[in-house]
Amino acid sequence: MSLSLKSTRVRLAAATAALAVGAGLYTAGAASAEHSVPRTDKEIPNLTQVQDKIKAFYGDTVDASGQHYASADSNYAKQVADIEKKAKGQLEKVVKNRAHAKKGAKKPAIVLDLDDTTLLTYNYELQVGFHFTPESQDAYLKSTDMAAVFGMPKLVNWAKSQGIEVFYVTGRGEHQREWSARNLKNVGYKPVADTSHFFLKNKQTPPAYLPCGAKCTTVEYKAGTRKYIESKGFDIVANFGDQYSDLKGGYADRTYKMPNPMYYLP
Repeated sequence: MSLSLKSTRVRLAAATAALAVGAGLYTAGAASAEHSVPRTDKEIPNLTQVQDKIKAFYGDTVDASGQHYASADSNYAKQVADIEKKAKGQLEKVVKNRAHAKKGAKKPAIVLDLDDTTLLTYNYELQVGFHFTPESQDAYLKSTDMAAVFGMPKLVNWAKSQGIEVFYVTGRGEHQREWSARNLKNVGYKPVADTSHFFLKNKQTPPAYLPCGAKCTTVEYKAGTRKYIESKGFDIVANFGDQYSDLKGGYADRTYKMPNPMYYLP
């Protein structure tokens, strides 16, 4: 999910839910943790210990300059690889079936979120101590490329080579378009992130196809944009996101939830 929406994050609740109850119960855990009031201090996990577990999950690696990066042999990377394997299996069937599709059938497409779906925010999160601000995000994106989520460029580029159209839909702000497109290109994503394939949130002049305008929730914005993409003659066969709000609202044949215990966006 995009970082520009992170002012509404429930960071500790999400991290606690993901680590305590597992990825399969993430949504329920995050939602209950967000709204419940602890009865005693024993119901509140130690923040330092939660952060240590997050680092262990990502296989925290520190370079000579003190920068933190995720490891390609971490449990995080292994979980991502398993999701990508399942997604490729589905997309291979899409490609095979398309060879027998009737003339005029909708063209298959995939939709991808940016932050922690195609681009990994881990280094940024460690730099800011898991404390997002719009100012720190802008400064980071302007000067630094986030690493790609392990294996995603390979999957995305393969899909494009097989005739599947690629769209990026993010909650990052429109003013971050150039930095974001640069980042995608520099870390190996070949599908061009041009204006017809890359959708960012524009609160100043929201598109006419979003009835909620500048007041869209994440689900309304993401689902409304997918609806618009499908109206252009595409069938979104797979939708990838790290937040459940990336995936709700329909207009996708399959959804793939990428792991992210660092923050929660409703």
